[in-house]
Amino acid sequence: MDNSNNFESFTCPIPIGKRNEVSIGHGSGGSLTKSLVDSIFIKYFSNDILDQGNDFADITPVENTNDFRLVLSTDGHVVSPLFFPGGDIGRLAVAGTVNDISMSGGIPKFLTASFIIEEGFPIDQLEKIAESMKKCSEEAGVFIVAGDTKVVEKGKADRIFISTTGVGYVIKDLFINGTKAQPDDSVIISGTIGDHGIAVLAARNELGFSTTIISDVAPLNSLIQTSLKAAPHIHVLRDPTRGGVATTLNEIALQSNVKIVLDEEKLPIHKQVQGACDILGFDPLYVANEGKVLIIVPNNEEDAVLEALQKHPLGKDAAKIGVVESIENYPIVLMQTVIGGTRIVDMLTGEMLPRIC
Repeated sequence: MDNSNNFESFTCPIPIGKRNEVSIGHGSGGSLTKSLVDSIFIKYFSNDILDQGNDFADITPVENTNDFRLVLSTDGHVVSPLFFPGGDIGRLAVAGTVNDISMSGGIPKFLTASFIIEEGFPIDQLEKIAESMKKCSEEAGVFIVAGDTKVVEKGKADRIFISTTGVGYVIKDLFINGTKAQPDDSVIISGTIGDHGIAVLAARNELGFSTTIISDVAPLNSLIQTSLKAAPHIHVLRDPTRGGVATTLNEIALQSNVKIVLDEEKLPIHKQVQGACDILGFDPLYVANEGKVLIIVPNNEEDAVLEALQKHPLGKDAAKIGVVESIENYPIVLMQTVIGGTRIVDMLTGEMLPRIC
C-alpha cells in the first residue's frame, strides 16, 4: 500500500521524535513514518531494489531475457472497526496488495496471507473475512496460494492483523515509478478523495452525524490496465492511501525532483466528505483512500486517459487536478486556491486518522 517502497518511505531528514520510542504517529504514513523507516529500516536493509522507493519492488535480475519483469509487494493491515461501510479488513488486505503491484503497471497474479488472531476471536467473523478475501481475489483475478496463521493470547493483539504479499509481472520495457514525473505532465485522480477515511470514522460513530459515504476499497488492476491501453506513456501511478493525496504527491515531487501545482476548484470531493472534514477540522487531501489512483501522464495523453477512466465503473469521477512544473528551489506541492492565492501542500505530520488501513 502506498507511500513509497515496501517500507513506505523515502529518504527524509526528519528526526524520529523527542522520545526514544515509537508513537502512534509513526504509523500515519506521513513524515513521522518516513523518519522512522529511514532511521531504522533503510539504515539496515538498504539495497538497490529497496532504494527504488516505490510501492512495489522490481526483483528481476539484470540478465533477464524474458519479455516481462517480476514485481513484488508486501503489506500489513490493521483497521478498526474490522467491518465498515463498503468493505472490511479482508477486502482491504487483498485490494491493498493488488494495488501496490498494479502501481508498476504490472499484472498481479498471486498473493500470500498471514493472520495473527487474538484468542477468543469469533469464528463466524473470521469466516466472513475469509469469504471477503475470496471475493476480492476473484474480482482482481488473483490467487491466494500460501499463508500462515498464529493465535496469540487474549489481550496480546487487537483482534486480528492480516499481512499479504503479492507477486506479479510487468512488460519488460514498461517502467512506471515515482521518479518519472516530468514538467508539463498532467496530474489526474481516478475519483473522489477521502471516502475511505470518512467511511471508517462513520463506522466508529465518531462523526456525530450520519452519512451514506462508503469506503472506496477496491482492486484497481483492471482500471489501471484500461488506462494504460488509452495512455501507454503514463509516467507515474500511485494509490494515495495513508497520508492521502497530499502526502503521496509530496513523495512523487521528491522522487522526481519537480514541482506539482494543484487546482483546488478541480478536486473531486464528495459533499458529505467535505462536510465531515469541515466539521472535524480535517483537510480531505490528507484523508486515506483505498480505491483511487493518482496518474501522472504526458499532457498529450490526458484526454485519452480521462475518457478511459470515466467509462470504467471505478473511474467515473476521474478528474485532472493539477500539473507538473520544473523545480525552482526544491521539490514542492502547491495549491492554487479558490480565492486566487497559492499555498504550500505539505506532507502529513503526526496522526490524523488512526487505524484506517
